[in-house]
Amino acid sequence: MAEISNTIKKLLFKRGIESQEDLEEFLSPSPRRTYDPFLLKNMEEGVSLLLEEAAAGERICIYGDYDADGITSTTLMLSILSHITEPGQVDYYIPSRFEEGYGLNQEAIRQIHEQGFQMLLTVDCGSVSAAEVEYAKSLGMKVLVTDHHNVTDTIADCLVINPKQPGCPYPFKGLAGCGVAFKLAQAIQQRADLPKAVINSVLDLAAIGTVGDIMPLVDENRTIVKYGLRMIHRGCRAGLLRLLEAVSLKPEAVTSESISFIIVPHLNASGRIEDASVAVELLRCAETPKTATADAALDEKVALLVNQNMQRKKLQQETFQRCVQQLTEAGCGSEDTVKDFLLIRSEDAHEGIAGIVAGKLKETYYRPAVLVTPSGEDRKYLKGTGRSIPGVSLYALLKENEAFFEKFGGHASACGFLMKAEYLQRLSENLLHAMAKIKKDNPDIFRRSFDIDLTAGAEEMTLGLAKELELMAPFGNGNPKPLFLLEDVTLEDVRLMGDQGLHMRFAARSRTGYRLPCVLFNHARRYEDGIRSHRPARLIGTLECQVWQGQERLQFLTDEIQFD
Repeated sequence: MAEISNTIKKLLFKRGIESQEDLEEFLSPSPRRTYDPFLLKNMEEGVSLLLEEAAAGERICIYGDYDADGITSTTLMLSILSHITEPGQVDYYIPSRFEEGYGLNQEAIRQIHEQGFQMLLTVDCGSVSAAEVEYAKSLGMKVLVTDHHNVTDTIADCLVINPKQPGCPYPFKGLAGCGVAFKLAQAIQQRADLPKAVINSVLDLAAIGTVGDIMPLVDENRTIVKYGLRMIHRGCRAGLLRLLEAVSLKPEAVTSESISFIIVPHLNASGRIEDASVAVELLRCAETPKTATADAALDEKVALLVNQNMQRKKLQQETFQRCVQQLTEAGCGSEDTVKDFLLIRSEDAHEGIAGIVAGKLKETYYRPAVLVTPSGEDRKYLKGTGRSIPGVSLYALLKENEAFFEKFGGHASACGFLMKAEYLQRLSENLLHAMAKIKKDNPDIFRRSFDIDLTAGAEEMTLGLAKELELMAPFGNGNPKPLFLLEDVTLEDVRLMGDQGLHMRFAARSRTGYRLPCVLFNHARRYEDGIRSHRPARLIGTLECQVWQGQERLQFLTDEIQFD
């Protein structure tokens, strides 16, 4: 490996990467950090059960989830099991987001059993579905659960493969659902003596699901994603390749960011708008591009996903604008007047985009936000979906009001619940009261904070540094792009962009005369007074090298401007 610069060493040291061995592993294009799949609790017994059922000709149903992690997990297991089963022996089931919700449910299990399946294999769900597993067992079905969610309730009484379950010695707990499915695939490959190429062929799916579920891109996940990106770059999965063509993205240009912002939203759109099986069927098309060029059905699936994603964006924007209008009409439509907790009832919001809108409200106003929508035939119930800011545990706040909920679950930064509509006002009052206490203890709770990696001068932001920073990729949760604080600059050539002037391009000029091209999205209006004053400023953001029509150009992606 080439000599590692001091800048990269400083950045990695701040992230806990200190030894030479760890530095080389983190930066290596061919990382080796992976673990024996049989270290996972119940893996040996789980693989034996699967192989026995497959050999006996028993029909196996893969039970997945409607998000990108569940979709890729389902496709991955369909691919692996196809090598040890006969045609028609394995199929899958993904519940409807709207009619069934997340996880196992007894009605689905009943239907699966009636269709002649003798075994249920879950991916990305099932760890605490104790009652549902008991029901499946009462029908005579064998059950194997693979999952990665926290076990906060009674664990299902069956073979459960989940690194987060009590007593599991697996050294890395941050696998996505598709990461756990991938470890099961590795174990099957070893026990069934399948070619190693069988495992390599699904690395792209494991990478997409890992990034899509916002898992930390460290340790074994980093290995999975690096090798998975390499498979995507080869363009071997016909369905994925056609999707990339439809969105004008070349396979060799795919990064973790393009997975997050382009591939995953299209996969998720199928489950948000209609039926996630469309995405599964697209990803199952793994022929080489030459044999798939005339596949009209493939083009139809791609067109449907693209259309559904456009629908999703349209619904999302319309709902967000209606929520902003509600806040404005209530006299709290700006960051200065907004309430400490946003609990917004939206009568006609599409359930599939409620979480995205809650997240956008949270980012816009920097407050915890929950969007509730009517549910049930008589609309006497409300479904809630929430997102929170750092320092405010949404789960803890709602747990204090658990008596209001028919169903409730989540974690610090996101949650979901079902409640009777009559309790909404009391819930709102309780949440505002709880937030008042939090703000009293921490007056700066609503001040956006930034974890600065390095303070530098604008002239230090060079194309060479931008390229060197790419050694730290793939970027994402647990390994964000390095955040720089640039001091003592002035803003020049400010140009607003977008229909409402929410974005802007400008140049940051240092005292030495160096001009750094900059761009800021979504919050340009926030800085109007400072821009007019021409005062010196500090910029917080990330550095990137863009390639446009074959030309490389430097850009500082600005998150915050602080004027003196």
